[in-house]
Amino acid sequence: MLSQDLTQLIVILRSLITLPDDEAMKAASLFQACSLKRGEFFVQAGDVPKNIGIVMSGILRLYYVDHEGNEYTKSFCAENSFVAAYSSLLLEQPSRLFIQALEDTKLLTADYAAYRSLSESHPCWQILNCKIAEGLFIKKEKRESALLLDDAKTRYLNFQAEYPHLEPRLKQHHIASYLGITPVTLSRIRAQLRSH
Repeated sequence: MLSQDLTQLIVILRSLITLPDDEAMKAASLFQACSLKRGEFFVQAGDVPKNIGIVMSGILRLYYVDHEGNEYTKSFCAENSFVAAYSSLLLEQPSRLFIQALEDTKLLTADYAAYRSLSESHPCWQILNCKIAEGLFIKKEKRESALLLDDAKTRYLNFQAEYPHLEPRLKQHHIASYLGITPVTLSRIRAQLRSH
């Protein structure tokens, strides 16, 4: 009998790929439950990450910190999202990214090397990896074009569309950091939108 989290894992995987029962059982044996309290880190800059995760509940923020201590939010990962410091994981290099829980968060995590060897055992995993990579690429390209081409109000409206249920759960300065604006500018945009 699988735990609720592992059952949820299989539902998430099956929403993305056709997953045979024996491969589902292999995945279930690979992933372990992990809890982070609000403020705890899944990855810290300087760590060489070893794990991938899937968010069962809670929110993680992926961000960078520059030499002056300024934070730049890359993205948020909420329920049913895959999360990792991907380039550091693939290159086996120290991460420049922090991944921090903004709420108490439950994850299922797997050792990436073990996941890689599972991936070689059946074509369904290659399809999954391709879908994850395509999703990350699309997200990255949309984000880059938004920061280069869109004004702050458009970026905010796009944020609301991309993360429809997240805004009430996030602090204003985290949203502003994601949008590349100050919290004051975000307040002004919200006030403008409310008055229309």
